[in-house]
Amino acid sequence: MSKDKNCLIVRAAGRQLDLLRGEASRIAKGSNVDWWIDQAEVGTRFCFEDTKSKESFALACDNFGIPCQDG
Repeated sequence: MSKDKNCLIVRAAGRQLDLLRGEASRIAKGSNVDWWIDQAEVGTRFCFEDTKSKESFALACDNFGIPCQDG
C-alpha cells in the first residue's frame, strides 16, 4: 500500500516521532485523507493520500527542525 510519490522519510525517534505522528494525524484529518507509516531503510516513512498533505507535513517537519526527504 505504498504510493511513494506522497511519502516522506524522517529520521526521528522517541518524543520527536510521537510529535510527528500527532502532526501527521492532524494534517490528514484536516484534509479528510488517510495516512500511514512504514519502516524505511533509514528512518520512518510517512505516507499520505494526497500531495497537499505531504507538503504540509514537510513544512511541519521543517518547523520542528526535523530533517525529511522524499521517499
